[in-house]
Amino acid sequence: MKQSKMMCTVGMLVPFLFVSFAFAAELKIGYVDSQAILAKLKETKDVQDKLNELYKTWEQEAKNMEQEIQKKQEDFEAKSLMLTDKAKAERAQEIQAMALQLRQFEQEKFGAQGEYFKEQNRLMQPIIEKIQNAINKVGEDDGYDYIFDTVNANIVYVSKSQTNLTERIIAELEKSGSATISSSEKSN
Repeated sequence: MKQSKMMCTVGMLVPFLFVSFAFAAELKIGYVDSQAILAKLKETKDVQDKLNELYKTWEQEAKNMEQEIQKKQEDFEAKSLMLTDKAKAERAQEIQAMALQLRQFEQEKFGAQGEYFKEQNRLMQPIIEKIQNAINKVGEDDGYDYIFDTVNANIVYVSKSQTNLTERIIAELEKSGSATISSSEKSN
């Protein structure tokens, strides 16, 4: 019983496999390793050197702020017995403000939206554009339909001969009443 089900399933899949192979034979697909490309470019090393220098500068500023906070904390602890409650509160508040300032500095420089990453994007953008132009040229010159990037599994090149079905899908959704497209989006 199980064997006959398996044979039936295999029998049904065989035609699909032949169609898939025939279709795949018509497509020319390639791939790139973007990290390997970046690693080979001198411009990437130059950018990394600039970023490392910037990072070291900001890291030193943060260490200096941290040392200043530590010094204030030690001074506060050493003199706390001689200070009035009001003076203690003022100094503790000053140390807290300095610690907050340090955290804000670190967030501004190294946070997800920080200056380090903005600078990295700014410096890397021309290199990425250069790589993309080279991929496009190779794709067009060598007749590739698709080129994938193995690092992040993205399609980095699509032949102009491949059909973009976006407008057709939108029209089908509108026709079936499954979606309503705003007039401002229709013009885009």
